[in-house]
Amino acid sequence: MVDRGLIEVESLPFWTGPIKIWPLEGGITNRNYGVQNAEGQRFAVRLGQDRPEHGVMRFNEQAAARAAARSGISPKIFYTAPGVMVSRLLPGRSLKPDEVQRPENLLRIAALLRRCHTSMGPFLLGPLLAFWVFHISRSYAHGLKESRIADHLPRLLEANEMLESRIGKAEIVFCHNDLLAANLFDDGARLWLLDWDYAGFNCALFDLANLSSNNNFYPQEDEDLLAAYFGRKFERDEYDIFQAFKCASLLREVLWSATSELAPIAAFDYARYTDDYLVRFDSALAQLD
Repeated sequence: MVDRGLIEVESLPFWTGPIKIWPLEGGITNRNYGVQNAEGQRFAVRLGQDRPEHGVMRFNEQAAARAAARSGISPKIFYTAPGVMVSRLLPGRSLKPDEVQRPENLLRIAALLRRCHTSMGPFLLGPLLAFWVFHISRSYAHGLKESRIADHLPRLLEANEMLESRIGKAEIVFCHNDLLAANLFDDGARLWLLDWDYAGFNCALFDLANLSSNNNFYPQEDEDLLAAYFGRKFERDEYDIFQAFKCASLLREVLWSATSELAPIAAFDYARYTDDYLVRFDSALAQLD
């Protein structure tokens, strides 16, 4: 079968001569390719259309990626068009979840996230989205009334409302909101933050909770992360809010996956992923209560 993405990449007006193209791993809401031009320069090309059911809008992703590049936490952007983004292809590799958990990497990741939350603002331009996880979960649930997890929705929505109330007021910054290990990239000298599909205005504590929930942190790792980010030990009431955000992150992952079951966008076992995160959410919620 012909990979139409290769044809799309080759036809981009950005190139001025012959190129070599190869597919890159990763990307559930997009397709990624590596490109090398005749001068030996290497680029990453990202192809992806809007995914309104997931809140993924490419104008927002591209604006976030440009701001992140200008603030020095993401690769340089060379070219954008609707559904297309060309950036520098970094040497190195993404971290794995067990590597994210290591104390020395927690310090590096905390510094990277703090830079994200404090340095991107001056570089953000034009309309941008918010990522309020409780609104997002309500939106997902609305489209899941005929889904495999429909019977769970009343209690999940009740938990969502409880968690939002428990959070209370939040200080808003610009966040990444999708802190999988694969989005933390090590070039051998430093870390970079990749993939801004879900970026938007949010609470910094959600990013930290999302990092924790996506990478199976234990309580000691949570405490180490929070201490590294804030430079102090968390108070009990602050830690409770962090735990509530962890539950909210897990719930959003359940509903994201259940939505993906209805319209799969990759060869992936979404049903198993949904069930796994549902168990993890119920466990985290029970510990919170």
